[in-house]
Amino acid sequence: MKIEQSIIDKLQNSFDIAFLSVVNESHMHSVPANSETHFKITVVSADFEGKRLIQRQRSINQLLANELAGPVHALAQHTYTPSEWDSKQGVSPSSPNCLGGGSK
Repeated sequence: MKIEQSIIDKLQNSFDIAFLSVVNESHMHSVPANSETHFKITVVSADFEGKRLIQRQRSINQLLANELAGPVHALAQHTYTPSEWDSKQGVSPSSPNCLGGGSK
């Protein structure tokens, strides 16, 4: 199973998702073509109500522990409650340019 699909499945099965985006950003980094090493996720869920950012991110890190221990090198997390997402007008931040060394 592709790593991206595994991430999607785990998030969908573990949270009451109002919005989910999983973006493979590996192509933006110094990795071989077709890599699945760098991801940006945006998760909007009422499950995050009353939880601090660190609690939200820890729950996702625990859920994706196998992926983070192996093939996934970087995981940018943007976690929102539905009202927070509305206040952001449904837009998560853009990822910065890669600062890593080396060429592809």
